[in-house]
Amino acid sequence: MCVKKIAGILRAISGSPHPKNFTSAIIAAAGLSERFGGSVTKQMQELCGTPVLIHTLKAYENTDCIHEIVIVARQDEIPYWEKACKKYELTKVTKIVKGGDSRQQSVMNGLEAIDDKAKFVAIADGARCLITPEQIKDVCHSAYKYKAATAAHRATDTIKIADKKGFIDSTPDRNTVWLAQTPQVFKANLYRAAAVTAEKKKFEATDDNMLVEFVGHPIRLVECGPHNIKITTYDDVAIAKGILEARKALTPEYYYGE
Repeated sequence: MCVKKIAGILRAISGSPHPKNFTSAIIAAAGLSERFGGSVTKQMQELCGTPVLIHTLKAYENTDCIHEIVIVARQDEIPYWEKACKKYELTKVTKIVKGGDSRQQSVMNGLEAIDDKAKFVAIADGARCLITPEQIKDVCHSAYKYKAATAAHRATDTIKIADKKGFIDSTPDRNTVWLAQTPQVFKANLYRAAAVTAEKKKFEATDDNMLVEFVGHPIRLVECGPHNIKITTYDDVAIAKGILEARKALTPEYYYGE
């Protein structure tokens, strides 16, 4: 058996990237930031001297298996991000498109803008700005093997399910409970089919995994730790700053502040 075929088999077994696995990242950053408050949106909020969204984009820019980045932004913020991408030398950003009326529609707008040769799509929250290239790669590799994978963190607290009146209804096994994060990476055709099915059946999802779950395809969970938080309130900014300051000292290659 030739060396080329052996290498291909080993890549398939390990889920390693292949030149044909062209992967497009769709970064959703079109939210109104209603829970965040303040005079700027959370994606524009400075964190260690750099806008939150830039931290996110830098991580995807520095991930080898991400081939292009499409940003989905608010219409009024698009000119700002066009200038910011040049300032921070984000060469993988190919398009910045307008968001929709919902996150689901915003992601669809991004999906329509990705390169035709994309085989996989990595969908991420623009405000989940502490993700690292290593974590992105791990989720992508898993998706190459299983066709669908998501960043997540195993729950460490005991979880309670409440009834409609706010009383405990049940306690699930903590070992089976995970907190979903992003990126959520899918075979592009699988995600398209799931999104079209959801639209036809008027199914609304709170994350992209739910669309793929809806059509019955399994999704591999990839542990990405507790630091892959999403900026939602000002308290989260303070937490993120602390994590970044520690990262600057310990793993400076993952620090994107000024």
